[in-house]
Amino acid sequence: MTQKLASQLARPQSDGLLKELPRKQSLKPSNSMETLRSKSNFGGSKESIARRRAPSSSSTAQADWIIENFEKRECSLFISSSKDPDKCGCGKWRNQHSAAALQGPEERYRGSRDQKWVISRHTLSTPTDAFGTIEFQGGPHPHKAQYIRLSFDSNPSDIMTLFEKVWQIPPPKLIITVHGGISNFDIQPKLARVFRKGLLKAARTTGAWIITSGINAGVVRHVAAALEGATESRNNKTKPKIISIGIAPWGLLKKKDDFMGEDKVVAYHPHSFSPKGRFAVLNNRHSYFLLVDNGTNGRYGADIILRRALEGYIVKKQKIDGGERSVPVVCVCLEGGTCTIRTVLDYVTNYPRVPVVICDGSGRASDILAFAHQHVNQEGTLPEGIRPQLLSLIKNVFGYDHENAHTLLLDIIACVREKKLITVFRLGENQKQDVDYAILTALLKGHNLKPSEQLALALAWNRVDIARSDVFVMGQDWSTQALHDAMMDALINNRVDFVRLLLENGVSMHKFLTIERLEQLYNTEHPNTLFYIVRDVVRINSNYRYILPHIGLAIEKLMGYGYRSFYTSNLFRKQYAENKRKLLLKS
Repeated sequence: MTQKLASQLARPQSDGLLKELPRKQSLKPSNSMETLRSKSNFGGSKESIARRRAPSSSSTAQADWIIENFEKRECSLFISSSKDPDKCGCGKWRNQHSAAALQGPEERYRGSRDQKWVISRHTLSTPTDAFGTIEFQGGPHPHKAQYIRLSFDSNPSDIMTLFEKVWQIPPPKLIITVHGGISNFDIQPKLARVFRKGLLKAARTTGAWIITSGINAGVVRHVAAALEGATESRNNKTKPKIISIGIAPWGLLKKKDDFMGEDKVVAYHPHSFSPKGRFAVLNNRHSYFLLVDNGTNGRYGADIILRRALEGYIVKKQKIDGGERSVPVVCVCLEGGTCTIRTVLDYVTNYPRVPVVICDGSGRASDILAFAHQHVNQEGTLPEGIRPQLLSLIKNVFGYDHENAHTLLLDIIACVREKKLITVFRLGENQKQDVDYAILTALLKGHNLKPSEQLALALAWNRVDIARSDVFVMGQDWSTQALHDAMMDALINNRVDFVRLLLENGVSMHKFLTIERLEQLYNTEHPNTLFYIVRDVVRINSNYRYILPHIGLAIEKLMGYGYRSFYTSNLFRKQYAENKRKLLLKS
C-alpha cells in the first residue's frame, strides 16, 4: 500500500460517519463476476443498508464516505498481449504499470506468458482516488459537472446515495437512456431538430434523468444539442433543470491523470484535444459523470455493465416521489452499430425488460431494426422474401460475411419478436406524433400497465395530452376509486389540466369531497400562511393536523367575524362527530 493510500485510510472519521459504515476489505484481486452478481442482486442485507446511510453534509465527511464506498481498479499483473510483448492484456504499456505488477516472487509470474489477461484475476481494487468537479472551458457558457472514478461492479445503491445525498440530485420520475453510434454521424436536419426538441420536452415535462455514455462523439453530440437548449434557458426559473448523467469508461479518457485527486477542481478544455486516436473526451453538456473503471485501457465495455446494473436497480427499487410506483426506464436509439443491436436485445429480453424507441431514418442499426419491426409477423417470424433482403442489408451496412451476418440476423429477429416493447418513430408518419410522445407512449404500452397505473404515470409526468389521447380511450371502464385517487393526486400537485380532464370524464366533486379528503387536502405540505392563521384562533402544537371545525374558525376570523362558517355550525359538528365515530368503528 502506498503512503498516499495509507494516509487516505487513516483520515479522521468526521462526524462519526465512517464509524457507522463498515470498511471494505478489498485490497486484493477478487472474482469480479461473483462480486457483480452479488451487488446486482439488489438485496436489502444489513450490510448494504448500513453502507447506504447518508453521509454528513460536511465536505470532509462526504469525501471520507466516497473513499469508503467506491473503488478503482488497476492491473495487478503484467501479461504480454499476443500482438506486442511490451503491451499488457489490460491495454497499457509495460512502463505504465506499477512496480508491484512488474516485480515479485518468481512463482507469481510462472507461466504468465501463457496466461490470458482477465479482469477477475488480474486487477486490484483499492479506494478511489479521483472525484470532484469539472470546470469545462472554452464554451459560450461556463459549465460545471461533478465526477467520480468508480469500479464497474460498484453497488447501485451506493451510487444512488451519491446522487441524492452527496450531489443533491432530485430523484427521477423517469429514466431516458440513450444509445447509438459512438462515431460521429449526420442525420437529416429535420429529424435532428425533431429528435432534439422531443427529447428535451420529454425530459423537462416529466422530471426525467437522461443517461448517455458522456463521450463527446456520436449519438451523445445529438443529445448535447438538445441539452444546449436547456442550458440557454436555465436562467428561466419556471423551467426545471435537466439532469444529464454521463457513464463513461475511465480507461478511454484522454489525460486521465488530470482527474486524479480528492475533491479536485479540474479545468477541462475539451476543444484542445486532438480528435484523432482511440481515446475520448467528455461532453460538456452533462452535469454528472460516472467514470467507470475495470482496469483496462483504451477500451469500451466497463460503462455498459455498470449502466445496465444501475438502470435495473432503479426499475426495481426506486419509487416515484417516495410512493409505490417504480421509476420506469426507456431506451432511445439513434443510428448505432452492432453493439446497439445487442444492447436493444438485452433490454427487451432480460429482466427487468425495458421498452425501446427506435428512430427510423437515423441510419445503420436503427434503420435495420425499424425495417425488421415493420415486417415481422404475429408469430415472430419474417415473411418469405424479407429475410434475404435483411441479410443483404446487414452485409452491406456492417461489411459482414455470411456467417456473421446470419448470427446478427438472429439477434435482430429476437429483438423485434418483442414487438410490444419496441416503438418505431418515423418522421412525418403521424402529424401529432413527436419523439416525446413516442417515448412516453412506449412506456405505457411496454409495461402492460393497468389504466389506473397509466393515468398515475401521466399525472406524475404532468402530461395531460398523453392521458387524454392514450389513457382515457373509448370503451374503457373506470372505477370510482381510481378516478378519485387520480383527482386527489391532481389537486395535491396542482395539476389544473388534469382536474379539468377528470371532471370531463365523470368525477363528481359532490361525491369526491368527503370530510376525510377535505382534511387530507388541508394537511398536504404546501407552504402557506394557514398555520399562522389557525394558530391565532386555536391552541396547536408541532404535531397538529388541521380539522374542518378549526378551518371554519379561521375563515370567520379572516371575514372579521361577520360571517358564520358552516364548519362551525351545530349541524356540521354533529355530522363531523358521526363521521369520526364511523371511521373508528371501521378501523
